[in-house]
Amino acid sequence: MTYGFVMDVQAPIEFYDAVHAEIARLTSGEVDGLLVHVGRETDGGFQVTEIWESKELCDRFNAEVFGPVLARLSGGQAPPGGRVIQEFEPRGLIVPAAHVAV
Repeated sequence: MTYGFVMDVQAPIEFYDAVHAEIARLTSGEVDGLLVHVGRETDGGFQVTEIWESKELCDRFNAEVFGPVLARLSGGQAPPGGRVIQEFEPRGLIVPAAHVAV
């Protein structure tokens, strides 16, 4: 079952840029189970929306890649300003260029 979340982070967009660049460097853009990732700047920081093939694949990525990168770049602290995560079950997803339809 597909899994999605929206995460609002009250931190500078430069923090997102640094995390995103490091993950791209480590994974070469190949992340098992990730269907869509979108980051954007907001008035209070930034927002990330992701759609995964399953919550289990998302959790594994968070444990093996995202968590260690976040800890390293934030000095072991939570992101400045904190974050709020809203999980959801995607009801429809079409990514024509990636040949994905669920």
